Order: sequence, then structure tokens, then C-alpha cells
Amino acid sequence: MRSLEFEALLDLSARVGADPLLVQGAGGNTSIKEGGTLWIKASGLWLAHARQRDVMVPVALEPLLNALEANDPATEKAQDFVITERNPSGLRPSIETTVHALMPQKVVVHVHCVETIATAVQTNGAAITAERLAGYPHVFVPYARPGLPLARAIAERMQDNTSVLILGNHGLVVAAETVVDAAILLTDITRRLTGTRRQALAADLASLGRLAVDSDYRLPEDIALHSVAADLDSCRLAAGGSLYPDHVIFLGKGVSVAAPGETALSIETKRRASGDSLPPLLLFPGKGVLVQKEISAGAFAMARCLADVTARIPADARLRYLTEAENAELLGWDAEKYRQQLNRAGQVLQ
Repeated sequence: MRSLEFEALLDLSARVGADPLLVQGAGGNTSIKEGGTLWIKASGLWLAHARQRDVMVPVALEPLLNALEANDPATEKAQDFVITERNPSGLRPSIETTVHALMPQKVVVHVHCVETIATAVQTNGAAITAERLAGYPHVFVPYARPGLPLARAIAERMQDNTSVLILGNHGLVVAAETVVDAAILLTDITRRLTGTRRQALAADLASLGRLAVDSDYRLPEDIALHSVAADLDSCRLAAGGSLYPDHVIFLGKGVSVAAPGETALSIETKRRASGDSLPPLLLFPGKGVLVQKEISAGAFAMARCLADVTARIPADARLRYLTEAENAELLGWDAEKYRQQLNRAGQVLQ
């Protein structure tokens, strides 16, 4: 029988997962520690569905922590620590299970808050965070690949009272002893990190419609996506490279920005001829965006995230983009290939 706190966590998970400013697609995860068990959201599933289906995986906490202490590579996926008899759906634990295990608090909430990301991708993100979160026991953790490298980076910096983690080029983690306190902390931190959002010019839908003719691309249903290209500052920031891991997983490395005179068909033809896959998203500077006709729900959510994040980054900000090696590491990582497989199979579509 589930505890009242467990039920409350499911409610919070569904609520947070339904807010695209906090969580996009299968991103983000929540957990609760009860009776020696760490219950954590499964890899590839959506927090938004926490009240519609089984999304939580039971992990044996003490064996996992002991293995972490011993630098056991099995902790990377945490699959070996799943309590099989309590996991009838055969779910895999989140790739960030080790991060949740390391936090001593009972309840941990990890989100890809766009306000946090817009700060955490800036080269002076730690200084901005220190100013805005003065008085909160927080730590800024420079970018490390999600999973074991991130857990180790957190362990090196975390102190006994740390309840807030700002993850460079990644997102936000809050932790508390109750679900209510975690929810309050999440609201407080996101409010303090909220910055000014640029208002983009309206998309040139007529031009975009012509640019999509005879191609595998179409106009998106969500007009908010257009701001990443209609606003030239956002377009320039996005064109600089990949800013956070889930962008790479669901949209590929960087973005495809159309050159003057290019159409969706000409870009598509060129990429097919060179054997390259088609990008889910095309940016037409000053006009707006086109998306693949068969774009997955996960990729669509990350396209919206890109528009939301870049609109909140100051035009003159200096950014820390993911390196070529970091992009390659994410794309070649087995744990992320699993999420990519679920995404392509449509198992995470709403």
C-alpha cells in the first residue's frame, strides 16, 4: 500500500510534468525514499503521466550507495539495484538515479526549468545564481554528463545542508523532507531565477508555408516555437550549438539554420544526398520554424524548450555550449540510446 507522501509525490510529478516551463517530454524526474527503497521515475517515461500509468521504479538504496562509494560501474545504469519483484512493468530507473540517491533528503525533484537553464548555460551562471539565491543552501555544479559523472561532480561539492543544485547546462534539483516542502522550494527557486523574456516578432507564416512546399516539413501547431527563429537574437544564440543534454538526445547536435535562398526541400535534398538524417527542426531567420511532418512528441517538446530558453537569455550573454566531445558522448551513450529508441518507437507520445 502506498503512503500518503508517495501519493502526494505522484500528484506533484503530474503537475510539474504538465508544465513545459519546468519539464519537457520525458525529461526531469522525481523520487522518494521509503523503508530503504528509492522510488524514482522510470527512464523514457513522462512525469506528466504519473497519474495515468505506472512510472516509478523501486531501487534498493543502501546497496546502490555502497556501490557508489566503491565506484562500481554498475551504478551507471542502476538497473542491477532494481527490486524486481516490486517492478512488475519491468521499467528501467532514470539515468539520474545516482543523483537522487546521493541527496540525503526524502524527496528529490529534478526539472529542466527553462529559467534555470537560461542562467545555467551562461559562462557567469554561477555568479548569477549566487546573487539570486543568496540565503538558500545551494551549489552550482558545472556541466557533467548525466548519470555517474554528474553524481560524482555533485558529491564533490555537496554539503550537509545542500537542498538546491543548479546544474550547469542542465537544470535544477530541489530536495526536502516532505513533498509539500519540495514543492514550495521549487516554486521559490524558479521565481528567484526568473528573468526577462524577449518578445519576438510574429512569424511570417505565409513565407514559411511557401518554404515548406514539396518537403517533409510543415508548420508547427504551437506558434510559440517560431520565436527561436523569428527573433534574430534567439536565432543567433541557438545557432551557436547545443546548450543542454536533452536537446542533443531529441533534436540532435545543434540546430539547422537555413541560409538565404534555401528552402526546406533544398535542405532536405542536400542532406539526403550526403547520407545525413533530417533534422526535426529547421530555423528560418526572421521568419520562424518548420518541423518534420512526423516529428515525435519528445522532439516537439524540446523544440518548444529551445524557443523558451533562448528567449530568456540576454542577447549579449556569453554562453557555454556543449563541446564536440560532450555531444558525441551523449549520442553514443547506451542509456540515452534507450531513451532515443523509446522516442522513435512513439512510446513517449502523448
